[in-house]
Parts: sequence; C-alpha cells; structure tokens
Amino acid sequence: MLITGDGDFQGMLSGGCLEGDLAERACAVLDSGRPQSVTYDLGSNDEELWGLGVGCDGLMKIFLQPLHPDKGYEPFATMVRAFAGDSEQVAATVIDSAIDRLPAGATMVTVDGELAFSDVDSDFAQQISAIIGATLLARQSDSHEITAEAGNATLLFSLLQPPPAILVLGAGLDAEPVVRFASELGWRVTVQDHRPAYIESGDFDGAELLHCVPVEEVSATLDLDRYAATIVMSHHLVSDRQYLSQLASSRIPYIGLLGPIDRRRRLLDDLGELSGKLESRLHGPAGIDIGGRGPASIALSIVAGMHQELMLADIS
Repeated sequence: MLITGDGDFQGMLSGGCLEGDLAERACAVLDSGRPQSVTYDLGSNDEELWGLGVGCDGLMKIFLQPLHPDKGYEPFATMVRAFAGDSEQVAATVIDSAIDRLPAGATMVTVDGELAFSDVDSDFAQQISAIIGATLLARQSDSHEITAEAGNATLLFSLLQPPPAILVLGAGLDAEPVVRFASELGWRVTVQDHRPAYIESGDFDGAELLHCVPVEEVSATLDLDRYAATIVMSHHLVSDRQYLSQLASSRIPYIGLLGPIDRRRRLLDDLGELSGKLESRLHGPAGIDIGGRGPASIALSIVAGMHQELMLADIS
C-alpha cells in the first residue's frame, strides 16, 4: 500500500477498515522520517477498540516505511524495477532492531538476480545476502533474526513477484474485455494480431504492448517464454493453427483456445506430432464454465481460468 503525504493511498491491506488510520500514521512517519510498526488486533475486542464492529477476527502487523524524493523514493524505486522484470526478486527490510548499525528501515533489494539497492551496513550485507538467496530458492516470504553483540534485529524478506505477462493472440471485439479484466488485475498484457485494422481500431488502452506482425513471425518477434499464459482467439482457423504450432515450442504453461471442443480436436489433428507438445497445456474451450453469454461474460470466464491456473502454479 502506497500512501502520499496528503493521506491519499493506492492499494488496500484490509477491507477498508484500517486504511484511514494507516493514512494518519503514515503522515506522522513522513514528518518524522522514522519508520513505525503497528499491530491491529481485530479479534473479539475490535468493536471496543475501533468502533468498527468488523468482526474480522485476525491480527495484522504492518510496517510503515518513509519514502522521500531527496532519496529517490528508495527503496521503493528499486522495487518498482524488480516488479517490471520477469523473475522473482527479494526485498530484505529491517522491521525491528536493537542494533544501532542496522536500524529499522534499512533495506536491500535485488533486481535481475543482483543486489541493486542497499543502505545496510556492510558488516551485515553478506549474511543478509545469503538469506536473500535462500528466500529465492524457497519462493516464500519470511522473517529472520540477525544477532550481534549489541542485540538482535528482525528482518522481513519479501518475495517480489512481477505481475504475470499475458499474451492475447487475436484483437477482435471479444478480446477487448479480456484485456480490460486482465489489466484490472495488474497483469501485463500483449495483444498480437496480423490485421493492422484490428489493432488500430480496438480499445486496448490497458495493454502493455500492441504487436502486429504476420502470424508466422510471432515466435521470431516475441519472447514467448516470458509469458505465463496466452489465449488464442483470432477466430481464423489457419491463423489459430499457426499460433499453436509456434506455441508448441514455447514454455508457456497455460495455453487457452477459444471455441468448441470439436474445433480444438480438429486443430490438434491438423498439427500432427506437435499436438503432443500442447495437449497437457492446452485449455479449450478456454475458461471456467460460469454459464454466461456474450463477450464480457466469456472474457470473465477466460481470465478466471487463467487466474486459477496461475494461482495453483504459485501454490505448487
């Protein structure tokens, strides 16, 4: 959650119950320049404490870290670079410390697998870097304690997972809500179509990239392996077959195909031996059956199916 000096914020950490209080606290943190930890206990006494009666029955521990323009908004600026990449990175932040040389708020951030930002004392950098490496291997955020003669420090090692990159192959009218839903989730969407008129007239403001090349040139002009999922929806049998033949050689884990199951069977038959490289990844008809009709509900079904597969992949 990012909070500005005048109390405006982007992102949410609760259902809206605590954000107002957090904004007030954030202003105090910015004024003092000192980070602050705050704990909200939303158990049985939440109504007495907050007058909210939200009944969330949970505990939230939140660390507020100041970001200043004279410091280039670090370490957030480097975290943004990490989120813009295609691989998981780590931010290690001191959230509590009795060690003067390792104060709360000191941070190390990796980008492209290399240390890109650090305001951590060099005496602790090697030890923290080793835990960063272990965090990347485990693919799991966690907290760790570091011990020194002066006392202990607690660090949060946060796994920075870039939003998934999604490839939409086909820029018809029904691709527009797919792009809108995907971009609303924060996904980075590329739209490809061999027909310039479709690309130029479509409403694809949420797309990160609009791409227009002949179908057979897609694998030569795009790095297909960077995409977490794709949906083939050109509504043209020959084009869809050419897309699938190139996707067969990619490592994209989720490949969605628009259209009925008989169309999928026909395309796989046409692809011959290549079909073996696709079948375990090919979802056709794409999406979750939610009983809807029309472009918007079909798009919702497709994006929900992608979301489900991506989340299950993260869990595994």
